[in-house]
Amino acid sequence: MKETDIEFEILFRKVVFQDDEQAFKVLFLEFYPALCVFAMRYVSHEDTAKDIVQDVYFKIWEKRKNMYAITCFRNFLVTSVRNNCIDYLRRNEVENRYMEKCRMSDCHSSPEELYTLKELEISIGNALTKLPSNVREAFEMNRFKGQSYIAIAERMGVSPKTVESYISRALKFLRVELGEYLSFLLL
Repeated sequence: MKETDIEFEILFRKVVFQDDEQAFKVLFLEFYPALCVFAMRYVSHEDTAKDIVQDVYFKIWEKRKNMYAITCFRNFLVTSVRNNCIDYLRRNEVENRYMEKCRMSDCHSSPEELYTLKELEISIGNALTKLPSNVREAFEMNRFKGQSYIAIAERMGVSPKTVESYISRALKFLRVELGEYLSFLLL
């Protein structure tokens, strides 16, 4: 581990264990610009990328007392930003599919329908964040990106049977978490 990485880990520990706002500010200023550039790889709007990175930092501050087990702050930041970008894209995709169906069937969304769509997006996002990262990644690649088990297995470095197991676990979990919303997720 490089000396600067050790310094960042020390600062992160100060945030977690001592509620050190100055240490948090240093970490924010150090990583924020690079994370915004990284987020732009996923989302095309600069303001959206900035919002996503700021949300990640907000969640870190908000949940800092539960983050004592994180071993590499830099990796945690990058993974969190990537996951939040994917969540953002997934929510937009669900909303766009719904709006496209409405447009195709010439329906007009009532406030109740829009509320239900928002509720669905939030439920899906919350449920998927509860899955282990490997299970979530396999599920998203299969259901949202249309990749085959074999392609996912190659990308993740596991067997297709393992991918099948991941997706099965995800579906069982989502069936419980989402109940009636699951059919919308699988469209």
